[in-house]
Amino acid sequence: MIASPQNEKLKLVRKLRDRKHREREALFASEGEDLVEAGLAAGAEPRFVLTAAGSGLGGEEVDPELLADVSTLGSGTRAIAVWPLRWADRAAAPCVYLHGVGDPGNVGAIVRTADALLSGSVVLGPGCADPHSPKAVRASMGSIFSQRLLRADLAETPAPRVALVAHGGSGLEALDGAATLCLGAEREGLPAEVLAGCEAEATIPLREGAAESLNVAAAAAIACARIASAGGGAERISSPAMHESRPDA
Repeated sequence: MIASPQNEKLKLVRKLRDRKHREREALFASEGEDLVEAGLAAGAEPRFVLTAAGSGLGGEEVDPELLADVSTLGSGTRAIAVWPLRWADRAAAPCVYLHGVGDPGNVGAIVRTADALLSGSVVLGPGCADPHSPKAVRASMGSIFSQRLLRADLAETPAPRVALVAHGGSGLEALDGAATLCLGAEREGLPAEVLAGCEAEATIPLREGAAESLNVAAAAAIACARIASAGGGAERISSPAMHESRPDA
């Protein structure tokens, strides 16, 4: 049983709270036995699994207080697993492209939505939060292990591309047949250069006199549901190869 706070595995879990260490080590951590189960079900292989002593969850047992100390959850956790980063080699339709979506909770929720409704990739453009951050991983509810992710520019996404804009776009029918849905930050929206690279713009109609806009994750869910209902998310086909990200890659 791990009983020292200086244990190397506990030190690594602490480091993985920070993006620079996740990228340097090519690893990320998940908290909770439900995420361990989701990762294993998706075929991911953890580098190691730490569990609270006496929990009966398997893995390598840790003094519960020490495990709680390295957890990012206020209530602690009974299981922490460390996994290799996995990235897709190319984007596949129907694709969700994010530009400047800086809140990790929104990124994680969009990853979950794309996994549930579509069959393609989530592409992270400039200014996006890390999908492997603790908050994003929790918000993904396990989809971080099965959804294909990559970092790329808009030009690397499949056409036709449709930008979701708060005002002035066409109706949701503009999303029918879209190969890429483009979403931007809630305040700034999509920059002009991204809009110029899209074939159409769509706006979700809102009640008159009500809220002026939607949270980006909520808007993504509505748009992805429209794409799926138009036949864009039926099955996963011709999946791009997934590979582990390595520090020396």
